[in-house]
Amino acid sequence: MSDNSPKLGLALGSGGARGLAHIGVLEVFENENIKIDYITGSSMGSLVGALYSSGVPLKYITVLAEELEWENLTDITFPRNGLLKGNKILKFVELMTKNKTFAELNIPLAAVACDIENGEHIIIKEGLVAEAVRASTAVPGIFVPFELEGRKLVDGGLVDPVPVSSCYNLGAEVVIGVNVNLKKINNQVNNIFDVLLNTFDIMQLKLNSKRNYQVDLMLKPELKELSAYDLNKAEVFIEAGREAAKNSLDKIKYLLKEDNYEKK
Repeated sequence: MSDNSPKLGLALGSGGARGLAHIGVLEVFENENIKIDYITGSSMGSLVGALYSSGVPLKYITVLAEELEWENLTDITFPRNGLLKGNKILKFVELMTKNKTFAELNIPLAAVACDIENGEHIIIKEGLVAEAVRASTAVPGIFVPFELEGRKLVDGGLVDPVPVSSCYNLGAEVVIGVNVNLKKINNQVNNIFDVLLNTFDIMQLKLNSKRNYQVDLMLKPELKELSAYDLNKAEVFIEAGREAAKNSLDKIKYLLKEDNYEKK
């Protein structure tokens, strides 16, 4: 792409394990030498975005995703305001990002979270990246809310499933969103985790269906009805992300041509 191409932002959406499709999208962009100037992420989107922005090579992120299991990220606690402490996720992201701050990232990043006490939409773009991801991925009722600067923060998907506007606000001139949300809920309920996770999925599904995203292009990987908790389907999710990006390459390259870009 030309140095005069519009600044590109990538808005990576929430969706649990389905968010592993973001890896496939990033892979296509990298292979096509499409420069990403800004990344915003909600929930799993914040995690993938953080790893990539901090400089973890995509091939390592892919291998990591294929080997990852929920037990690597979950830690049971006494139920007070969450069933899982979230310390494992925090330590995992600290390790993978080398405990970088936002100022130290290769690509400017913002993570979306929700203040559980007042419903406020929170954009985190300063401080430690690992803490922001921990907050953005805290599914309400499952993970203990993460306290940051006096706020109790939970999963960004609760208020902004695909953080498009946040990407424009960072400075992006063209924004491509990646929407990996469920099309319908089809998960059996066998325990309290299932009840809480299904509840959150239903809320996100309703929010996403009514949302009119003002975005230049929205990629929607074909994930069928695969569950947001199917970490063992990483290869399928990643391939779906690749296909969605490949199928939209002509549109993406058109948007990034200097002659076709009009200042908003």
